Amino acid sequence: MEISDFKLERYFAKYEFNVKYLLCTSDCESIALKDIIAFEPEAGERLNNLWLGYTESSGSPALRKEIAGIYENISPDQVLVHNGAEEAIFLFMHAILSYGDHVIVQMPCYQSLFEVAKSIGCQITGWNAREENGWALDIDELKSLIKLNTKAVIINSPNNPTGYLFSRDEFELINRLVEEKGIILFSDEVYRESEYNLADRVPAACDLGSHAVSLGVMSKTYGLAGLRIGWIATSNAEIYSNVARLKDYTTICNSAPSELIAEIALRHRQKLIDRSVGIITRNLAILDEFFKKHNNQFTWCKPKAGPIAFPKLIGEDIEQFCDGLVITQGVLLLPGTMYNDSENHFRLGFGRDNMPEAVRYLEEYLHNRDK
Repeated sequence: MEISDFKLERYFAKYEFNVKYLLCTSDCESIALKDIIAFEPEAGERLNNLWLGYTESSGSPALRKEIAGIYENISPDQVLVHNGAEEAIFLFMHAILSYGDHVIVQMPCYQSLFEVAKSIGCQITGWNAREENGWALDIDELKSLIKLNTKAVIINSPNNPTGYLFSRDEFELINRLVEEKGIILFSDEVYRESEYNLADRVPAACDLGSHAVSLGVMSKTYGLAGLRIGWIATSNAEIYSNVARLKDYTTICNSAPSELIAEIALRHRQKLIDRSVGIITRNLAILDEFFKKHNNQFTWCKPKAGPIAFPKLIGEDIEQFCDGLVITQGVLLLPGTMYNDSENHFRLGFGRDNMPEAVRYLEEYLHNRDK
């Protein structure tokens, strides 16, 4: 297998742990282990007495039960736990796709959602979102992209990096279309439950039929990236079995402490959701004012969900701008070139507590350059 460098991850490898302000992170503010244990009186004792042997390859029954509770029509035995969402993406692609298959991918997106399929030898067609349309996608365009050999449609909503969220009508149309065509839908839903308005939440794809696979993770909305727990949920037994067999050749099973902590956290996930959305909402108000003040330097398409957005820098090169910002102020932004974007966008992350301080340094950077 030949696969291109993961540009975003290589960029973070250079900067993530060497700068003070990460103004481009895709996850929400995390919490300490003691805060998770405090959710349940007996949790500390359970963790102290946890047997550190091998765990079940599919994930512990207790964790799969909690994950299944996120969905409407999924049972615990239709949940397959992975070491983060990345492993789930990788194994799904290798289990389902073959050389020459055609795959349609919502763009822009997280690189692995197309790069893994590309490395297998699949034909990739981008279903492109555009800022002038509020990052909305055209369902009729999706219809026109489907070929006789289209095997899968890959979507991500709420979207990384734009923050776009499909409406219920759009989401149901997509599901109906791919189901009628006999196409598999892989729905990256790692930002689900981070909608700013609860009424905007759409069903999970896996709840709408056996044509779909939903991807979830503890890292984003729940802010528990260090657990390295992700999963797929699907009622399609063949897809589930194919992915599960491949997992025997990667991690085999998951970390027992991580599974227990994730189980406890998911029983109290509404507390984590409320905390994350509270931080996001406060930070969004600051960003609204910032972009209103600097509307001659940036475009701002306000996201509908999640802790990330994809603004545009006007009049200068985004990579040079980001380099200057991180060197002089210790504030990291992610240039859109990491998403193969050539229109000067950049990823902005606002799920962290220290975002207001990072924005002040960004403002100082703009002020000093304008002198």
